[in-house]
Amino acid sequence: MRGRHHTTDRARRLPLLALLAFLALVLGGGPALAACTEPPGTGVDWRRCNLDGRDLAGADLSGMQLRDASLQRTNLEQARLVGVEGTYVRFVSSNLNGADLTGATLREADFTRATLRGAKLARTDLRRARLYRADLTEADLTGAMLGGTDFTGVNLAGATWTDGTRICAAGSVGSCQ
Repeated sequence: MRGRHHTTDRARRLPLLALLAFLALVLGGGPALAACTEPPGTGVDWRRCNLDGRDLAGADLSGMQLRDASLQRTNLEQARLVGVEGTYVRFVSSNLNGADLTGATLREADFTRATLRGAKLARTDLRRARLYRADLTEADLTGAMLGGTDFTGVNLAGATWTDGTRICAAGSVGSCQ
């Protein structure tokens, strides 16, 4: 009788042990994701984080994951965002004056009413990004990928265009003149 009872207990525990093993694999098997409260730094993952209204002026966010993050009304003046992965990121009404976004992936990012005066956007992937009424005065767009980008109402005065030689004339709004 003892053997049958022992087998029944084991049979009841087996699904529980399998579930625990599965959860350990799923939750602890991959690289740990940084919490949205982590300070900026190489390798920090802020995907889907709400960082609205933060003061990140001068911060180094290079190489970070910002996919689908919200940085609306955020101060990123003079910040380094070199090589960030920021597809679908939202920079609505943010200050990115003088920021370095060289080589960043910002496909379908939203820069509505953002200021990017003097920002470095060289070799940045801005395909299908929304720049509605953004200020890109004197920004560097050398080698930027702009297919499908919304330039409605964008101030491009003094900006260096994608060819690296053409400078947009004063009064260039919506397109480089």
